[in-house]
Amino acid sequence: MTLAPNDFVVLMPEIFVLSMACVILVLDLFLQDSERVISYWLAQLTLVFATVITLALNTGQTELVFYGTYIADPMAAVLKVSIYVVTGLAFLYSRHYLSDRKLFKGEYYVLGLFGMLGMMVMVSAHSLLTIYLGLELLSLSLYALVAFNRDAYPCSEAAMKYFVLGALASGMLLYGMSMLYGLTGTLDIELIAQALSGETVSAPMIYTASFIVVGLAFKLGAVPFHMWVPDVYEGAPTPVTLYIGSAPKIAAFAMVMRLLAESIGALQAEWQGMLVILAVLSLGIGNVVAIAQTNLKRMLAYSTISHVGFLLLGILSGTQQGYAASMFYIITYALMAAGAFGMIILLSRAGFEADQIDDFKGLNQRNSWFAFMMLILMFSMAGVPPTVGFYAKLSVLQAVINVDMVWLAGIAVFFSVIGAFYYIRLVKVMYFDKAEDEAPLAPHFDLRFVLSANGLIILLLGLFPGSLMTLCLQAMG
Repeated sequence: MTLAPNDFVVLMPEIFVLSMACVILVLDLFLQDSERVISYWLAQLTLVFATVITLALNTGQTELVFYGTYIADPMAAVLKVSIYVVTGLAFLYSRHYLSDRKLFKGEYYVLGLFGMLGMMVMVSAHSLLTIYLGLELLSLSLYALVAFNRDAYPCSEAAMKYFVLGALASGMLLYGMSMLYGLTGTLDIELIAQALSGETVSAPMIYTASFIVVGLAFKLGAVPFHMWVPDVYEGAPTPVTLYIGSAPKIAAFAMVMRLLAESIGALQAEWQGMLVILAVLSLGIGNVVAIAQTNLKRMLAYSTISHVGFLLLGILSGTQQGYAASMFYIITYALMAAGAFGMIILLSRAGFEADQIDDFKGLNQRNSWFAFMMLILMFSMAGVPPTVGFYAKLSVLQAVINVDMVWLAGIAVFFSVIGAFYYIRLVKVMYFDKAEDEAPLAPHFDLRFVLSANGLIILLLGLFPGSLMTLCLQAMG
């Protein structure tokens, strides 16, 4: 058997990103500290050209290459472009933060690109082996990024926790995959689905589904497998927290779709019940515990857990509408998370991390425009109209109601109302509390411009959500 030339053409985005990551890694060895910005611009150019290549190769058709281990379909194209955009935001927000703290090194962008390459492999995986390779490439990059500031004890502690629990999660998922291979005799997702369809559900099948769901729940940060999320979010440097809390969530959604919906869709009745439990627990604990947080990064970590609960609602519905709603939800959530952590970076300076809620006191007095941007982001996370967060939550709830789970939608709405408290509390702090630091904000132009665009896009997507939702529905068609 030989590979066709078209196999490599379809893989051009991954080949290009890998090549550029290696180029930046080698080039950075010869750069002085004052020249490190070259690595940054090369990383951003990599994302731009990867977007162009991905869009140019997207024919709207499904192509299987490399003996069925890699798939290029509309879902992969939409998710990859979303990952490029969010990763570009993470790189841009991090530039001045790292420079001010003498951490501006090419390794950050190299690890970020290798992590993104892992996400791309996960998104286009059509084999259990490919999924796991992409997951491990992403995970190893994230472990190193969390410990990026080696001299800071919280970073090293967070990296160790993340590594140990991440290895445990990978082991659980790998065990489930090995069971699935034992049951079906194949690693190919499509062949697995064919082998399981029409079969009577047996105890080994339920056992297999349980391990796969547990592994996925760990990676998503769903309760009760969420213990690493707040510690890693708080301990990692804020740009790394931004990166972890945004783009990998899109890749995790793709992994859930490939493993649950496409490979073991025949066991939907079994994994649906598991996801219901995970969703309710994530919504409840995520929203309730977030109220008690004074550290903004920890608050956003528990907020992430609650958003994972909403994401799971669309997936457990098992319908095209539900999958599209979850896809819409995770893309818009990644943009919201990038903006929220970008605001923390905006207020931070060397020697001062603006990661406490009290650090946002009187922000409206210091800069009313960025207070308004943060208001949009918090309202969107809370699901307040006319922001995109409202439409995202509404579409997921509609998918759940359409499969006669009205009670589950009711629980989600109840916990969303509770969760609105801690978002609105931050708005109250910005607008009604007196500023402790009355120095006006003077952020760099690129940070100011992109953060403004990020907030306004959240508002515009809320006013005009139709195009993105149509794109998600077509991707799931």
